[in-house]
Amino acid sequence: MPSPALQKYLTHLYDTQGASTNLWLDEEGRARGRYFNSTLTSAFQPIRSGSSGDISGYEGYARSYAANDQGLNVWKLLDHAANDNESIELDRLCRILHAINFYRQPASLAMDLYLTVHTRLLAAVEGNHGMAFRRILDILELPHQHIVLQLPEITPSQRWVLNHVSDNYRRNGFRIGINASSVDQALELLERVRPDVVKLNANNPVNAETANALLRQAAATGSRIIFKRLENADKLQALTDKLGDADYFVQGFLLDLPKASLDTAEASPVSAPPSQQQNLQNSAASA
Repeated sequence: MPSPALQKYLTHLYDTQGASTNLWLDEEGRARGRYFNSTLTSAFQPIRSGSSGDISGYEGYARSYAANDQGLNVWKLLDHAANDNESIELDRLCRILHAINFYRQPASLAMDLYLTVHTRLLAAVEGNHGMAFRRILDILELPHQHIVLQLPEITPSQRWVLNHVSDNYRRNGFRIGINASSVDQALELLERVRPDVVKLNANNPVNAETANALLRQAAATGSRIIFKRLENADKLQALTDKLGDADYFVQGFLLDLPKASLDTAEASPVSAPPSQQQNLQNSAASA
């Protein structure tokens, strides 16, 4: 059940639906947000154990509202139309929207919520990163310790920004995720930044020896390695062959399509249901 503070806030949002506000509940209980002339809501994609298929958390995505739960990914369109201040506003709106839509569902209990921090926010925000979001979570009595804030891939010249932002988020009690472009960069980030999570693109070539070295290093530092964007069964089988029963995690359209409701069903990640396979081509372009 949602926390009493969140439940009270949800009641308030429902009472204000249709009013002139940027955040409200629809008739299905989903929180919606307004940005420019777009209505946004949340979709969640599971993150699964690569060996057992068990769900350990979900990543939140902003979607345009659609009654059939198949809204479009409009983030890039909206972000490109916004200036820095408007982009920060969009990022913060989506973050609180995802937190409300996630924690209002009983299945969120003990699950991690992964939220992306977009590139422009890193340089545009001054002062204490994460403080405003932490304050909102505290008011709503939501568990910030289960939230992983994902930082984007960076260039060598942005290393100081990454260090500054990650330190600020940690001081506010959040866990840190970082996207890496290669296994070598992931190893360097584990050593220098010590993130809680490192994400790698599963479509990039992975050498079995270096990948297992990465997993050993991650285990030693208490970090988690996630292979994202799994859209091809051959790629998943290749990971399984190279990594065996090692402790790693997977995410992608091959396994799960993002949707509003949380699905805690445990399933083998070796194959995706036929219906998801049919929707893969349509969905891959919009995520």
